[in-house]
Amino acid sequence: MRRLARFIRLASFVALAVLVSGSRLAFAIEARTSRISTLRLAELPREARDTLALIKRGGPFPFPRRDGGIFGNFEKRLPKRPHGYYREYTVPAPVKPGDSSRVAAAGGRDRGGRCIVVGGGREYYYAEDRYRIFRRIRE
Repeated sequence: MRRLARFIRLASFVALAVLVSGSRLAFAIEARTSRISTLRLAELPREARDTLALIKRGGPFPFPRRDGGIFGNFEKRLPKRPHGYYREYTVPAPVKPGDSSRVAAAGGRDRGGRCIVVGGGREYYYAEDRYRIFRRIRE
């Protein structure tokens, strides 16, 4: 009877280990097969580079109520992660010559279409068309 109990405990442990390692393997495969293209920091528009610098400094941001908020990844354009893993920040539209208002600097009354999404504080993604096509920023 003791042998059976030991065998059951050992089998349970092995099954749990396989399950955990399998999820890590799936995560690694997903990361390698992701269809997200990359772009170099130098390829970003100036406003996106400025926003990235603000993110790394902790602000201040053009839309303080929204910048730094949770990005839900509902469109599933980025690798699947737990809720709260991704944070989003607005990339302001370029200021047109002769227009120096804060609204223009922030891209109009709405947030516009450009954003940077930060994953886990170490992955950076840029989208020009808010949530449709992301490109990973390679520093």
